[in-house]
Amino acid sequence: MADIPALERLLKEIEGHEGVQEAVLVGRSGFHIAGRVPKDVNTETFITMFAVLLGSAVEVADTLREQLEAVVIHMERSKVVALTNGPKALLVLHVGKDVDVAKLRAKVATYAGKVEELL
Repeated sequence: MADIPALERLLKEIEGHEGVQEAVLVGRSGFHIAGRVPKDVNTETFITMFAVLLGSAVEVADTLREQLEAVVIHMERSKVVALTNGPKALLVLHVGKDVDVAKLRAKVATYAGKVEELL
């Protein structure tokens, strides 16, 4: 059974990194595990979109015989970064436009084991 309160604390800690506005953990089949989505956004729709998006991206990477690192959506004022976090979950981060995704991935990688343990 997932330790939701501990996951919420961990996601809050991730949100403490410079440029991270929201962090949410998404089940691979499209359900909300923990965290928060951007304000005024339908949680179910947001979660489902990223489960489908990342699932498709994993299929592309598999077809090309490569490992997926991240899916990054660049928008006018921000980015959304979706990262695989083991076989059970995806980590979706809404970040500022100027955030360096490679540096962010390195910082967030330190949390991956703990997230997997709490799931």
